[in-house]
Amino acid sequence: MTQVMATFEELEAALDELRSAPADGGTVELVVRRPAENEREVLDEGTLDTGEGLVGDAWINRGSRRHGGNPNPNAQLTLTGSRIAALVAGEREHWPLAGDQLFVDLDLSDENLPPGTRLAVGSAVIEVTAEPHTGCDKYRTRFGLEALRFISTPTGKSLNLRGVNTRVVESGVVRPGDTIRKVA
Repeated sequence: MTQVMATFEELEAALDELRSAPADGGTVELVVRRPAENEREVLDEGTLDTGEGLVGDAWINRGSRRHGGNPNPNAQLTLTGSRIAALVAGEREHWPLAGDQLFVDLDLSDENLPPGTRLAVGSAVIEVTAEPHTGCDKYRTRFGLEALRFISTPTGKSLNLRGVNTRVVESGVVRPGDTIRKVA
């Protein structure tokens, strides 16, 4: 199936829809494990672990220069909005190309989820970190320059349209259909 890339104008016209994602009590739409670079496995159930992130995901093997060659603990698990995924990727089968592990229908904006916000997702608890989650050349290649430009605008950045980085603070299981909610 050929993927049709959205224009900047089409993406901009969808801002109201993107902004209408629930502020709390959202839904996990997709759980994706990346066992190796450019490989994706859509899961019926994923285990989130405080040390490993999404068990079986390649994050644990990715070193970071800023962290002495160890994986970046502040980018252990990435969340992206299912609404923006649907806009830039089209068919659900293309969503995993984004490279995120959890696709959620939730307002991921800075205003709604500042760093330090904890979220119950399935039986796990994760915490939004200050580590920015930005678009890259892979995102541009997969979804087009217009999509990268759109998520990189000041509005796109404040809404965290590329997503947010998190870390697992309480291990547990997550499944598509689970609620994702703020923890006091």
